Amino acid sequence: MSGKVVDVCVSEKKGERKKPVGQVVVRVGHGIVDDAHAGEWHRQISLLAIESIRKMQEKGLDVSSGDFAENITTEGIDLPALPIGTRLEIGETLHEVTQIGKECHSRCAIYQQAGDCVMPREGIFVKVLRGGTIRKGDRIERVAG
Repeated sequence: MSGKVVDVCVSEKKGERKKPVGQVVVRVGHGIVDDAHAGEWHRQISLLAIESIRKMQEKGLDVSSGDFAENITTEGIDLPALPIGTRLEIGETLHEVTQIGKECHSRCAIYQQAGDCVMPREGIFVKVLRGGTIRKGDRIERVAG
């Protein structure tokens, strides 16, 4: 199973949409350098598929990469189908899936507009096992753990 990185996104503060930046540096035990959600926990980097974003676009929303606060927008890989513990090589970096979806404690602006949000069901979270740089266009490969 393989896919590719459509965009890499960061934000300075939690609770705001992330902005595409072209490339990011990731650090083991931390996540993306200069991203508000990075830290020593199990949700260091978030991923959401462009296919999921397109579902929201089909509902009439003007959304794109980063609007769901995801760090990495992917294409060609069924993220919610990956079991916890799956290892993903993204460019030169290595990650382990730690969580599928998340509980949405407060209805975000996306939910208010569309009555739905894909991130709680279809987004995934990973921790960094090998740092390096992730770039737009990088290949994503599922690797043996």
